[in-house]
Amino acid sequence: MPEKKLITERLILIPYSIKICNDIINNDFTALDKMGFKKGNGWPDEDVMETLPKIINNLNKVAAPTGFESWMIIKNDSLEIIGDIGFKGFNHEQQNIDLGYGIIQIERRKGYAEEAARALIKWALAHKEVKEITAKCFIRNVSSINLLRKLNFVQTMQDEAMVYWRMENK
Repeated sequence: MPEKKLITERLILIPYSIKICNDIINNDFTALDKMGFKKGNGWPDEDVMETLPKIINNLNKVAAPTGFESWMIIKNDSLEIIGDIGFKGFNHEQQNIDLGYGIIQIERRKGYAEEAARALIKWALAHKEVKEITAKCFIRNVSSINLLRKLNFVQTMQDEAMVYWRMENK
C-alpha cells in the first residue's frame, strides 16, 4: 500500500497494524502516543474493543496492511482518535470489499463518518480490481441508512435485522 495515510479537510485516516491492535487490547497506548495521537473522549469504546480481534484476523491474512483492512479515524486539529473505518479485506473471488465504520458517541452527528467514508471509498474505487463495495447496517440504525444513501449506495436486500447495500465501481 503506497499510502500510509489519507488526509481530508478535518481527518487523518491511518491503517491499523497488528501491533497497534494488540497494544489497544492490552491498554497500552505508548505507540499511539509516540505517533502524536491521543485517545478521543470515550475511545476505544466497546465497539472498537469487540472489533479489534476481527481486524487482527484480517491483518493476519496479509503480509502488511493493504488498505483493504481497517483504518483509525483521527481529527487532524487535535490528533484525537475518534473511530475507525475500513474493510474486511479484499474478496478476490467476488472482487469486492465490505465497508464498516464507527465513531465514538460524543463525536457522532458531526459528519466525520461521511467525510472518512468518502475518502476511503475514493481511495478504494481508484483500484480497478475493486468491482463493488458492499455494506450492511442494522434495520433500526437510521443514521447509517441515511449515510449509505448519501454515499450513493443502493439497497439490495433487507431481512428482519439488517439492510444490505452495494456500490459498483464504474
